Amino acid sequence: MVTLDQNQWNLVYNVFSFGLVSMLACTIYTLVSQSRVLPKYRNALVMSSMVTFIAGYHYWRIFNSFGESSEMMKVDISGAQGSFNEAYRYVDWLLTVPLLLVEVIAVLALAKEVAKSLIMRLVPASAAMIALGYPGEISSDQNTQVLYGVLSTIPFIYILYVLFVELTKSLDRQPAGVADTVKRLRLLLIATWGVYPIAYIFNIVGDESASSFVAIQVGYTLADVLAKCVFGLTILKIARMKSHAEGMAADH
Repeated sequence: MVTLDQNQWNLVYNVFSFGLVSMLACTIYTLVSQSRVLPKYRNALVMSSMVTFIAGYHYWRIFNSFGESSEMMKVDISGAQGSFNEAYRYVDWLLTVPLLLVEVIAVLALAKEVAKSLIMRLVPASAAMIALGYPGEISSDQNTQVLYGVLSTIPFIYILYVLFVELTKSLDRQPAGVADTVKRLRLLLIATWGVYPIAYIFNIVGDESASSFVAIQVGYTLADVLAKCVFGLTILKIARMKSHAEGMAADH
């Protein structure tokens, strides 16, 4: 059990609520924006909608789990039935991270063989990253946490490296004005994904205290909103700019 004060409990409660409504709002917005881009870029928006819908469902479960595991500001994190369920995050990431990667590849409109090669490399790497991170997340042994943290960082760095390189390669093929947005997408990718290992480190260096619990939950939730919602809206912006550059009427 961790005992939160009133402000800490309200912060976590409101952050989970913010994460839930952000995912739902982005799902609706990207769905209704399908007609604003050319058909060749709509798969990227479909992927974005799927990412935020799946995340929204899991935030609803996380939100409920937090309420059900709390009593008089005490949160049960024992892992027993009825305790706060951290596994919802990892199930979410196992589904949404590969979709996020496919989303990026789709909006770049790469050659079919290049896109297929990237998917075959990045999707297994993302699954390995999530699978290796979970044992460390739920362990209370610091050596185990460090071991799986290091192991999961290897595919994490590989994914960021490959995406950064491919986004850089694509700059010369982008229409005028789009290249700058793609450059910002590279920085957004590193900035948003970089929050996850920071929050994971709190799980290693922190004890089972209220402050550690709050830091981890707030850190992961803000990272999710940035990596899924803000990233998805940037993908939409790129798709619209490329659509207009390729002849789509500007009033769409």
